[in-house]
Amino acid sequence: MNLGLAGKAALVAASSSGIGLAVAKVLAAEGADVSICGRDPERLAAAHKEVDACGPGRVLSRSVDLRDEQTAAGWVREAAEAFGALHVVVTNSGGVPFGPVENFEVAEYREAVNDNLLPHVSLSLAAAPHLRQAGWGRIVMITSESVRRPHPGSGLSSVARLGVLGFAKGLVDAFGASGVTVNVLAPGFHRTPILDVQYGDEVEERLAEVAASLPVGRIGRAEDLGALVAFLASEQAAFVTGTVLLADGGNTRAIV
Repeated sequence: MNLGLAGKAALVAASSSGIGLAVAKVLAAEGADVSICGRDPERLAAAHKEVDACGPGRVLSRSVDLRDEQTAAGWVREAAEAFGALHVVVTNSGGVPFGPVENFEVAEYREAVNDNLLPHVSLSLAAAPHLRQAGWGRIVMITSESVRRPHPGSGLSSVARLGVLGFAKGLVDAFGASGVTVNVLAPGFHRTPILDVQYGDEVEERLAEVAASLPVGRIGRAEDLGALVAFLASEQAAFVTGTVLLADGGNTRAIV
């Protein structure tokens, strides 16, 4: 299926590894120009090579701290100028410490909001004029299944990321019939480096336990998320906006 992404200009946040990198590689394979970012120069350089090898489009890579709204806005502006337009914006952020809600102080909640909510806001607001100018755009915000099913062990994530939903719904109305859609992707357990941090030396055993609890019987792959973002960014998804798409292997059993 031709997703209509060849020649489009895309920007993928937090894309030097994990889900962000997988998304950037899929978009590049579809023929899009892609700008990626990260904070670790060595990891970012390696990611640049991987993305560049996936498709014929141009690849830009910049060291960006997404918590700095001016720097984030500058990255958006630079990508739009370099590519001549901006069509696809994938907002993404790093993880937060795990633990139940009572384990954290107010300052840690404030930091979680700064890390896991505000980057979605700053990038989307910076990109909005460019998307409107293009007359065709897609914003995909990557959050977590915790926005639909708060997990007792993910207190910070469950609180900070819920704000992304309210912001996304507001953007849907703001963009109206401009040709720009806004959707939220809510992944569950996927094999990414953050799980090694979370589980340490027991990562394989713990992930096997998680896999056994999921209806599909396995942990997700980062590439699974990349394919879903590509669809939400596609021409075929033009009538899909304001939705929250769960990708959790059936873990969320709730009806709504």
